[in-house]
Amino acid sequence: MPTKEQVIEIAKQCFDPEIPVNIWDLGLIYEVDTDTEKVRVKMSLTTQACPSAQQIPGDLKDRIIRTLGVQDVSVDVVFDPPWTPQRISAEGRKKLGIEDDV
Repeated sequence: MPTKEQVIEIAKQCFDPEIPVNIWDLGLIYEVDTDTEKVRVKMSLTTQACPSAQQIPGDLKDRIIRTLGVQDVSVDVVFDPPWTPQRISAEGRKKLGIEDDV
């Protein structure tokens, strides 16, 4: 059975091609649900007009399937609540050179 921690580790390998920080540290992952043979991820993008709107969720889904062998994977992109820079982790802010008081 896949775990939330395994999915998070996979998300840490996925990047927005325009930003040198993984989607977990960017705070784009809102929710991860796992059960026996299913993985459901709710995520956002930095903007609704993101040019990689298809690529990023598709990459995450493909990596989950390949890495965990799970066939039933859904990655839903949501914009409520909207993503804000406050969701970026301390590690992500450090990589981006953003002060901690974001």
